[in-house]
Amino acid sequence: MDIEHNAAQRRFETVVDGVSCVLEYDLRDGVMTITHTGVPVQVGGRGIAGELVKSAFETARREGWRVVPACSYASAWIQRHPAYADLVTRA
Repeated sequence: MDIEHNAAQRRFETVVDGVSCVLEYDLRDGVMTITHTGVPVQVGGRGIAGELVKSAFETARREGWRVVPACSYASAWIQRHPAYADLVTRA
């Protein structure tokens, strides 16, 4: 899956079967707050949201950012992926 980091719009994006999927975030003082993960139902169930969140966390690690998983999907994802728990902070 090809996921693009669109830093100017503060989002991670991919297109699957012609359908746009996104993870949106805010960035302030080295803290990435994941605000929304959106995968339309027609391409759901393929692990796309998980790959978007993983890309966000990997970018945060590379950049030295902390992460607030404010959206419900990102919050649930981090519970299943403790290898990234060291990046999590509170808002």
